[in-house]
Amino acid sequence: MTTTHAARPIPEPAASPYLTGPYTPVDAEVDVAGLETVGELPPELEGSYLRNGPNPRFSPIGRFVYPLDGDGMVHEVQLAGGRARYRNRFVRTPALLTEEAAGQALWAGITDAYRPGEDLVGPALAGTVRDLPDVNVVRHGGRLLALAESKRPFRLGPCLETLGPDTFGGNLPAGITAHPKIDPRTGEMAVFCYHLTPPFLTWTVIRPDGTALRPTPVEGVDRPGLVHDMALTEHYLVLVTAPLFFDLGQALAGGSLLSWEPDRGTRVALIPRDGGPVRWCADDTFWTWHSANAYEADDPGAGNPVVLDYVQWDAPAGLAPGRTGPGAGRLTRATIDPAAGTVRREQLSDDDVEFPRIDDRALTRRHPTIALTGDSGRPRLHPEAADTLFWFDPRTGATTRWTSPDLAVGELAHAPHPDSDDPDDGWWLTFATHRATGGSWLLVIPAADPGAGPQARVRMPVRVPLGLHGTWLPDHPGSRLTTTGGTP
Repeated sequence: MTTTHAARPIPEPAASPYLTGPYTPVDAEVDVAGLETVGELPPELEGSYLRNGPNPRFSPIGRFVYPLDGDGMVHEVQLAGGRARYRNRFVRTPALLTEEAAGQALWAGITDAYRPGEDLVGPALAGTVRDLPDVNVVRHGGRLLALAESKRPFRLGPCLETLGPDTFGGNLPAGITAHPKIDPRTGEMAVFCYHLTPPFLTWTVIRPDGTALRPTPVEGVDRPGLVHDMALTEHYLVLVTAPLFFDLGQALAGGSLLSWEPDRGTRVALIPRDGGPVRWCADDTFWTWHSANAYEADDPGAGNPVVLDYVQWDAPAGLAPGRTGPGAGRLTRATIDPAAGTVRREQLSDDDVEFPRIDDRALTRRHPTIALTGDSGRPRLHPEAADTLFWFDPRTGATTRWTSPDLAVGELAHAPHPDSDDPDDGWWLTFATHRATGGSWLLVIPAADPGAGPQARVRMPVRVPLGLHGTWLPDHPGSRLTTTGGTP
């Protein structure tokens, strides 16, 4: 039965596979030092691994659409001197603080038409959509930011305490994407944001000191659509705009907020970083959540094309009405000709994968390795949990794999060796959860021999739900293991 409050129907509790098994939310916030380690942590590995992800504080109501819904929780493992410490904190938005005061969920899912009224949440928040900084975490310009899906990020303190929303001095009041790209040569952070009203798509640059330029509309966009990720080259922002559109009229009539229209095709925008006109390149319909990297091929005879490596899907699983099943993601390369306006695509691997990552020092340039998370093909204990880590070499087409018989694994992040520019001298980090016991580990995998598996496993004091995106901070204050909460 649907209950009501002041004549407004409150949706029933949500059900989703992303609320069960290794995705089951946790509500405990802890700070624990002296963690058990199996194997040996590299003494050179000093810093913090942080990862964000959806973690509803209370049982959700209405639709729960992963990965767009859920309160943000940031997890941190601090490493120094062969020791480890763990901390986790909710990102406390105004909506979450209001729900904590009420002791229950008050907002429904982001694709649900229901919004709480003044009698439930007060005049300031009545009728609003909640902030959801639950997708990524990044540091730039002296800010540590929990990132949402094209909304304002929330700034975090050194102990992951929530400091509040950040609009970059008022220059970006609508927010930014959850997948900015930082140019390792210039220190600039390129961002975009999509909007439900004109201009439907904007982009800008945030300088190395954290000051932001005002956003620039992307020309040639006539409808609001969802664009999750981007790529960056020396001269371009690269945006893949697939035909997944917002339909407010359909949502208000009780239907889906999102409309998948494959007859419209997919377009790629090459946006000159110097502010020149956008170059649009058209293609048949495909969908992508995440890019690995992009670069400009030095080939004048071919028009100096842009090369984009990404994971391709036939449709946005879970968001396209009428679609059933998760589908499969394939590592794909698109060669984009700016002059001809064409896109040529090539599947690089048959593996079912997602979450492509590289050594971020190679962003905007050719990359030697793409790390991915995916499926070994064996029966899964949970339908949405990956069990295999992959490392693809674009130069040779070779793939290295590591499969765990009992762990569900998440996205990888690269931690460079502090004294080497060679990515193989570093490590790959990820959280993993035991499928039977629910216990979680931080895996430390040598980049020189990833197929051998972890050289160290750090046992987490609480379960870390499978989530989304993370980063390695080699000089985060927490790596000194002296912040609030005790020392090892």
